[in-house]
Amino acid sequence: MMQVKIKKLHPKAVIPNYSKPGDGGMDLVITSIINENNLDISYGFGVALEIPEGYVGLVFPRSSIRKYDLILSNCVGVIDSGYRGELQATFKKTQGLDSVSYKVGERGAQIIILPYPKIYMTEVPELSSSDRGSGGFGSTGK
Repeated sequence: MMQVKIKKLHPKAVIPNYSKPGDGGMDLVITSIINENNLDISYGFGVALEIPEGYVGLVFPRSSIRKYDLILSNCVGVIDSGYRGELQATFKKTQGLDSVSYKVGERGAQIIILPYPKIYMTEVPELSSSDRGSGGFGSTGK
């Protein structure tokens, strides 16, 4: 088990937790609506984390998103280890003003904290060859 320090920034903040044994993501409970207009809605989760160096927090929509008219605006939120502000998420409304949105007190997203390798880029004049080569989108013909 890895320990991550957490600070509540809102009196009704809920410490993220796993709903069921075996869950990969910890639920984030909405404590505030930061901004809302006819195109999007931004939520605050009322907590700040101290993610250890060498780890990253990834914020994903929950599977319940299918019940709402929302799409996480950046698909996956990246929380770097140096960030100490409130966890937030912005969703695009798919039905404009008529969109069904999360309410304060509901679980609105989930976070997964993972290690990542430190990558160093090395500039070279040529890359090694591969079967795919520079074939891009649809290059497999399927």
